[in-house]
Amino acid sequence: MPASRQNEVNYTAPYFPLLGFEQYAGNPIMRPDASHPWESAYLYNPSAIVMDDMVFLLYRAQDAQKTSSIGLAWSSDGYSFTRYSQPIIAPTEPYETPGGCEDPRVVRVDGTFYLTYTAYDGKVARLCLATSTDLVNWKKYGPILPDFIETVYNWREPVTYFSSNAPGWTKSGAIIDERQPDGYYYMQFGDTYLYTANSTDLIHWEVSGDGKPFAPLMNVWEQALTESGPPPIKTRDGKWLKIYNGMATGGVGGYAVGQYSTGQMLIDPANSPLGPPIARLETPILQPTTATEITGQVDNVVFSEGLVQFKGKWLLYFGAGDAFLSVAQTPVQP
Repeated sequence: MPASRQNEVNYTAPYFPLLGFEQYAGNPIMRPDASHPWESAYLYNPSAIVMDDMVFLLYRAQDAQKTSSIGLAWSSDGYSFTRYSQPIIAPTEPYETPGGCEDPRVVRVDGTFYLTYTAYDGKVARLCLATSTDLVNWKKYGPILPDFIETVYNWREPVTYFSSNAPGWTKSGAIIDERQPDGYYYMQFGDTYLYTANSTDLIHWEVSGDGKPFAPLMNVWEQALTESGPPPIKTRDGKWLKIYNGMATGGVGGYAVGQYSTGQMLIDPANSPLGPPIARLETPILQPTTATEITGQVDNVVFSEGLVQFKGKWLLYFGAGDAFLSVAQTPVQP
């Protein structure tokens, strides 16, 4: 049987919801490496893709000054990884310095890898794009939504509130890797609400729908903000399963102040590309429970950015405490 769009032999598309994720007993599976200064302090927030019967991770790493670069690692079992010794994307531009290049999310379309990442100059976070054909050599395109101004809506009244984020502030872009019937590719982005952008070529992007948010902050565990997780995955009925992350304000439902958890929604870009979601889980599929998640560079954080199907399991890769890289797993649905 040929490899699928996920590049996994015998790939089986999921149903929504995709449940039952359990922490791998050997977590965290990757830690900082003191012999590589660029990844000596913290290592977390991985994107994942399957190719040639291997899992490839693109991950965020920080040096002693907390400048971020993006590293590459690969594994034949999904748990034990070999690292490329140098960062594949490092800060080279003024808008990437001194904060660096953060939080990669990768898709592959027609043999080209498209990577979104956040460039941070210490003042403004900017969503950027890079492309590659081999995962090692990348061409940067710079900020892709430089004129975006975030607006925050009151969903119960016809009032619009303007965000305090600086103009051009954009983060966390998750691309849907299939062109939709209207001729566009879509991406959800943002780190307060989820917003939508569209493109005809995966390189040039513009904000969709006059900048109206894709979905409200609905559940108690995500009342502070939401951010995209991995690129969405197509379900068996042709909709798309979107994993995302949310932060709690705390004080309700047992969630700590500032706690990051991972949730799940069902979206339909073919018929409702601007939202809202068709369905949404009320409770997280993953939240901080272990020592490395509860205490870290940032406490009480699980932040998921990589989801692949590999050898009969779904593997959800996430950052633990903004310090380590871990994985949760669940069997493929029959």
